[in-house]
Amino acid sequence: MGLDIRWPLGLLFFVTGGMMAVYGAVTHGSAIYEKSLSVDINLIWGLVLLAFGSFMLLLAWNARGRISDVPPVLTSSEEPPPRRTHGH
Repeated sequence: MGLDIRWPLGLLFFVTGGMMAVYGAVTHGSAIYEKSLSVDINLIWGLVLLAFGSFMLLLAWNARGRISDVPPVLTSSEEPPPRRTHGH
């Protein structure tokens, strides 16, 4: 099984953070932020989620080559291939 959990988590946070950041940028300075002391929380947390999603995707991208280098695990019913001896 070669699914790395960082791919779907990274995509989830990246897309959600992107939507929140865009919404926060479009509504920046709007009256909806008066209750939060004029803090654009959608923009701030959107950028945080976007950064975390990017970080997870970067980790998954870097790990994709290392996963294929791992030898397969043999079950008890499988026999390993015969070893070659040099010179005999």
